[in-house]
Amino acid sequence: MNNSKNKINNLIYPELSYEISGLLFKLYNELGYGYQEKYYSRAFALLLKENKIKFKREICVPIIFRDKIIGRYYIDFVIDDKIALEFKISNEFRNQYTQQILSYLKSHSLKLGLVVLFTSKGIEIKRFAN
Repeated sequence: MNNSKNKINNLIYPELSYEISGLLFKLYNELGYGYQEKYYSRAFALLLKENKIKFKREICVPIIFRDKIIGRYYIDFVIDDKIALEFKISNEFRNQYTQQILSYLKSHSLKLGLVVLFTSKGIEIKRFAN
């Protein structure tokens, strides 16, 4: 019991991340599988608004090399200026997702990132700490 209590105490933003997880499961249960990422994102934005959770969508992050912008990438969601959230439609987790979310955390000085996989069998949520 003590061990599980310590794990909970060591989690970053446990209440907010649990609330987000609950909304993600609700989203999947209502919408199901088979849609493009943009539709899951739109539906999730509606759930966040309904639950009065502050968020930003499609945050542009420039990629800079030698003081020049050489590209851009976009974070799907930044929730309450605390958590980066990235959606993926895939039946398996790929290493590139790890690198992507960690770069988002670093570029925005965020402590927690969530990668959400929408799979044919349900959703998987992976947590990453900066």
